[in-house]
Amino acid sequence: MAFDFLVPVTDKVLAFSELLPPQALGKNIHKHTEKKGLPVFANATVAIFGVLESRNAFEKKPEKLDLDGIRIQLYRLMAGNWNSTILDIGDVEEGDTVEDTYFVVKEIVAGLLEENIIPIIIGATQDITFPAYRAFDNIRDMVNLVSIDSRFDFGEDEELISSHSYMSKIITDKPNNLFNFSNIGYQSYFNAQEEMDLMERLFFDAYRLGEVAANIELAEPVLRNSHIVSMDLRAIRAGEMGLHPNFSPNGFTGREICAIARYAGISDKVSLFGIYEAENSPQAFQMIAQIIWYFIEGISFRIKEFPSSKSEDFTKFTVPTDTEELIFYKSHVTERWWVEVPSILPEHTKTNSVALLPCTEGDYLDACNQNIPERWFKAYRKGFN
Repeated sequence: MAFDFLVPVTDKVLAFSELLPPQALGKNIHKHTEKKGLPVFANATVAIFGVLESRNAFEKKPEKLDLDGIRIQLYRLMAGNWNSTILDIGDVEEGDTVEDTYFVVKEIVAGLLEENIIPIIIGATQDITFPAYRAFDNIRDMVNLVSIDSRFDFGEDEELISSHSYMSKIITDKPNNLFNFSNIGYQSYFNAQEEMDLMERLFFDAYRLGEVAANIELAEPVLRNSHIVSMDLRAIRAGEMGLHPNFSPNGFTGREICAIARYAGISDKVSLFGIYEAENSPQAFQMIAQIIWYFIEGISFRIKEFPSSKSEDFTKFTVPTDTEELIFYKSHVTERWWVEVPSILPEHTKTNSVALLPCTEGDYLDACNQNIPERWFKAYRKGFN
């Protein structure tokens, strides 16, 4: 069984957690220990585990990721007013081959998903997104993936999978269960024009760093529709991450990336959250710990909503345009917005109900001004292709 390959939390971290006050996360997380084994999975909300695989790193890493350092910073944070049961199930070390590691990660993620537990992966490199995506093969027919990243990571060689080309593998690998891919925070000078053209041809969504930083709420509807969130920490500016040379001077601030993590947690569709490409520095460890904290904080605010004109919790707006009649819904509980996309086919949604696309109030106002929202148009086109 894949869980047998998990290495327990180290004695160093366990000893540290014993010294913490009762309100600290370290005293409230159920841990995988050498003495007691794996914690009980029943009724757990999230399970944190590390993956030390780095042989496919684009920039070769001189040392292993210090997962103990990350755990110490996470454990010392104070727990919020949450009902979440949090597990720390240890780490996956490098297998004999990269494929061995991928197989173990895939099986662990699939096992957690079957238990309705949300995996939080702390991975050395972002190519771990690929086996995490493959874990959904027998769980969901179609998957939406969101990457918080300064790059699209398509790469140049479909046969080579690395932290800069894993998306090519996801797009081409069979069975192809990827319905939509969205990027939040790309920086144009890191991406070839061919990659941008490919995003357009596949009707994928991309939001530039400046666009999202100017209005962080743009990220919310994108994450609301996602099943997998893959965060490349190099999307964060170097000054926030210990000024490591692999990080760029431009990127999200700590406040912005934590807001994005919270939006991911609030989404009741997000079933997997991965954090990758960390470097060993005290500042980076604190940032990762706070990102995880905000993701779990978001989970505590999850509300299952399905817009309907028959519900008093929603208002339906019909907006006639020159070419389409768009139907929007606004929730009175969360003030979130959705728009109907009639062209998404039943085989994509696996339901006979109308397809509802998360959107913003700005999309509604654009429609009122006879401008069809770009996100609606891409979803409409994708439904016919």
